[in-house]
Amino acid sequence: MKRVIHFIIWPVILLPAIYFAMVWNKLPEKVVMQYGLQGEPSRYGDKTEFLVLNIFLVVLNIGIFLLISNAYRLDPKKFAAENKERLQRMAFIISIFIAGLQMVIIYSTLKSQLTFNLNYVYAGVGLLFAAIGNYMPNLKPNYFAGFRVPWTLENEDNWRKTHLLAGKLWFAGGLLIAVVCLFTPTLFASIFFGVVILIIMIIPGVFSYKLYKKQKIEA
Repeated sequence: MKRVIHFIIWPVILLPAIYFAMVWNKLPEKVVMQYGLQGEPSRYGDKTEFLVLNIFLVVLNIGIFLLISNAYRLDPKKFAAENKERLQRMAFIISIFIAGLQMVIIYSTLKSQLTFNLNYVYAGVGLLFAAIGNYMPNLKPNYFAGFRVPWTLENEDNWRKTHLLAGKLWFAGGLLIAVVCLFTPTLFASIFFGVVILIIMIIPGVFSYKLYKKQKIEA
């Protein structure tokens, strides 16, 4: 799997840059640089600013992939080696998402679309959470990924139970976001997206802290 990831990831990351170069002469002189909550344009810029944005996204994608996939090398935790493959797969999934989002942005700009369907972005983020949630239960204690608070990092049982719960919530919540946001109005999808994200982030944190207090009393 490692060889497959490293063989595929670089073409995936660079694909938006190649596509951008191919359509550069066809892009309008004025492009939408920012959208509102309902997908309407809120700020315009020129092609040069759009170029800088796309260069930034490619560099950001490369940096994120290298950082996450190599985080195990910097991790002092004893499980560092065990997390290697899981972190590389998570990095791969995140990079695919960023590259896909960048391709959609370029295509929308090329077609001079005055509105951007944020529902697809929300659905994509939901699927990203679902995919990462699938790996959460098997993630070992580390300083780079997961719910990294003192009581999870210092207690393997707390870490395991917290990430088992988080994995289920992220997977279910991510799928729910994807389905609901694809079939509802953008304003409702924006609110629903924010609420669900808060829920799946807060619940594991609260659970982890309560478990910590309980374990502290029982110790």
